[in-house]
Amino acid sequence: IRATSESGPIHLIGHSTGGLDARLFVTPNAALKIDAEALEALSSRVQSVVTVATPNHGAPVAAFFSSAMGAQLLRLISLTTIYTMEYGKLPVSVAIEAGRVITRLDDYFGLESSILDQFYEQVFDRFDKDRQAKVKRYVESISGDTAALGQLTPGGIDLLNAATEDRPGVRYGCVVMKARTPGWQTLRAIGFDPYRLASHSVYRFLRWAGTDENAQYPTPTPQQARLLVDQYEEVPGPLDTDGVVPTLSQLWGELVYAAVGDHLDVCGHFNDLAHDPPHYDWIATGSDFKRPEFESLWGSVSEFILHPHVTSALAEEHPMTGNSGA
Repeated sequence: IRATSESGPIHLIGHSTGGLDARLFVTPNAALKIDAEALEALSSRVQSVVTVATPNHGAPVAAFFSSAMGAQLLRLISLTTIYTMEYGKLPVSVAIEAGRVITRLDDYFGLESSILDQFYEQVFDRFDKDRQAKVKRYVESISGDTAALGQLTPGGIDLLNAATEDRPGVRYGCVVMKARTPGWQTLRAIGFDPYRLASHSVYRFLRWAGTDENAQYPTPTPQQARLLVDQYEEVPGPLDTDGVVPTLSQLWGELVYAAVGDHLDVCGHFNDLAHDPPHYDWIATGSDFKRPEFESLWGSVSEFILHPHVTSALAEEHPMTGNSGA
């Protein structure tokens, strides 16, 4: 939340499901578990909402993680993600083991829970003692809340969208991401780094679990379609994803920025070891998203917020740097 004073304007930016929270927050007469008058006093001050890599129209991967085995894998992926966000990257040996465990698709239904539990404890033990209790409670709450995951499926999100009305006078914008399709080109871009190869295996698994060729998404608006074609040379299809959320599902309002990258690149988790401090890529997709793309993306978001009377079509004057094509 950005507020210049207690009575000034507020601008909301939400990444992933945080974008859904932002939209719900400004919904007129939303029935949330807080004082209605206090909520309205804040939400009525909101001038813009920007959703970033948000499953505005659902994420098929949510259905997979709602299963018993999916919940186990979600717990493992959540823990390793928290570790990389806190310490930069997993130890190479742990990353390789994570890739080996998560991508045993040929024996997926026979994968024993004990194997996942053992690896979970291996990663968990690497946290500092004073962090272990908090991290464990958080991760367990994620894996145990399968009801919330069900709400993020394309079918479940339809109910949210039906109940989440856009507030008149609020400007809605979105940032969308599209990772490269796995193949020889992505492997060549990743190179022979064992850590990145293991991470790429996780990406391939997430992509497999999180795409549905029969999924239906709203047709992009002319403004959205133009910028999508400018960046990707075509309007993405239902199988195009950032590794977690389908690209077309991320559309809502004006398209502020579109980039070739993954779900965590927008948060600074991209591969750029030359930068000080270095950036480590948890989801290695072979996309060339680095510091210039990161700064260009957030510069466009700033322009959208600070200049409300200027359409995001000004990408022509503030072009998306590099990273074109898919």
